Amino acid sequence: MAIATVEGARTPIRLWTRLEDVEASALEQLRNVAALPTIVHLAVMPDVHGGKGCTIGSVIATRGSVAPATVGVDIGCGMAAVRTSLMAADLPDNLGALRSKIEATIPVGFNAHETPAVPADPNLWVEIQEVLWSRFGALHAKVAERKERARKQLGTLGGGNHFIELCLDEEQRVWLMLHSGSRNIGKEIAEAHIKIARTLEHNQGLPDRDLAYFVSETPELAAYRNDLYWAQSYAALNREVMLGIYRRVISETFDGVRFDDAISCHHNYVAEEVHFGERLFVTRKGAIRAGAGDLGIIPGSMGAKSFVVEGLGNPEALESASHGAGRRMSRGQAKRTFTLADLKAQTAGVECRKDAGVIDEIPAAYKSIDEVMANQRDLVKVRHTLKQVLCVKG
Repeated sequence: MAIATVEGARTPIRLWTRLEDVEASALEQLRNVAALPTIVHLAVMPDVHGGKGCTIGSVIATRGSVAPATVGVDIGCGMAAVRTSLMAADLPDNLGALRSKIEATIPVGFNAHETPAVPADPNLWVEIQEVLWSRFGALHAKVAERKERARKQLGTLGGGNHFIELCLDEEQRVWLMLHSGSRNIGKEIAEAHIKIARTLEHNQGLPDRDLAYFVSETPELAAYRNDLYWAQSYAALNREVMLGIYRRVISETFDGVRFDDAISCHHNYVAEEVHFGERLFVTRKGAIRAGAGDLGIIPGSMGAKSFVVEGLGNPEALESASHGAGRRMSRGQAKRTFTLADLKAQTAGVECRKDAGVIDEIPAAYKSIDEVMANQRDLVKVRHTLKQVLCVKG
């Protein structure tokens, strides 16, 4: 059951965290979302914190409408992880050379491949060519000319809180894990549609212009759905291509390594699902699907544990769970609060960048992942606990 509810909201707001742990600005955002005329249900995950128009950690069920800003600009952002046959004892004492090799092979930050990455799996190549790029011409006209850049960014990491990690589980098995989304093309798609939504007459009286939404059976929603679902496919394929490159790096480094099937999940996306006997648009902004038996990944920060989880299918939470630890302070505040010495201390034992460019990702800028997991015991059960020994940041 939810830990708390927000009083006085038009639609009930159910929280899987204590009310006093949610900042006032985030509570105001939640009330604004709950006041939308098309909303049916609002569930708030334990990693909740303020975002653009809508809190991160929100699961929003709407009837016949979608607000593009509630999805966010990193459409389809999510996680992928794969267990290997390697054990901790197989790893070298110093992982610096491996981190350098990963960084040299997988572009990070604003970078892209010099030529489009060709996946080793021929079925994946067919999907990219026939499913992804055949639909590109139908995208919003303002971003359609970005095809070549988008092609070269497929299989790249990006920056911010995106990462590539090498982790150990509770049995000292080695896992590959990564976090990325739809790169710049997803951002451009989102911004183009947010701009259109703000101009529509029915959105003029909203308490927050970032909650402007599209409604069913209109050309605006049809266009957004097309572009949105394309970007979600691009994000999933981006992770799959990147994971393939990462596997190749590990195979070249460790003879005879084997890989299990990958686990992959979105945590910024829209799905059309049946809840409470009705087909609804479900927007998960900073949340994963956690239907009964669904496998998902909930990461901590670059110095904390992560979890492979199995969903419990809680209907009150719209069969969802948190997407991570969630920030407890802004990037700017983190940079003002912490020093390089703090960063080095909090990432001790992890082969990673320890420079001023990643201070905003310091573990103390995030909530306690243990507390987040405790608050969602009725949403997921833990299958594996992972701890990184190597982390690549953009």
